[in-house]
Amino acid sequence: MQQLLEQARAAGIAGEVPVAAAIVHAATGEVIATASNRTESDYDPTAHAELLAIREACRKLGSTRLPECDLVVTLEPCALCAAAISFARIRKLVFGAYDPKGGAVEHGPRWFSQPTCHHAPEVVGGVNETEAAALLREFFKEKRG
Repeated sequence: MQQLLEQARAAGIAGEVPVAAAIVHAATGEVIATASNRTESDYDPTAHAELLAIREACRKLGSTRLPECDLVVTLEPCALCAAAISFARIRKLVFGAYDPKGGAVEHGPRWFSQPTCHHAPEVVGGVNETEAAALLREFFKEKRG
C-alpha cells in the first residue's frame, strides 16, 4: 500500500485524483499490474486506476477473469470499479480510504451486497486509511483553492 500511495501522490501532482491500484497474484505476491487514475490525461471518464490495472492484468494473463488475484487500491472503489471487480472475479479487494460520497463497497449502492452482483470478493477496507484520506483531502483542498 505504501508504494501505491507514492504512485497516487505522483498522479495528484500530474493533476489526476490521487488514486492508485495494483493487481497482485494471491499465492506468489507477484505484482502483475499497477496503475493510477488517468481520466484527465486520457480524456476518458473510465480511466480509473482499478480499471486500468484490471485491464493490464487481464492482458498479461490472457484472461477476462482474475480469480487468483487480489486488487489493492488507495480508495474505496466506485460503482463502475466495483462492477469491474465483480466481473473480473477478483479474489480479494483491499482498499485504503473510505469514500462516503462516491464509494460503492461500504457506502452508496454497496455493490457486492446486491442480488444482481455475480461475484463478491473478500473485502478489507481502511488499510493505511489515514494517509490515503489525507492525500485526497490535500489534493481537493488545493484544487478548490
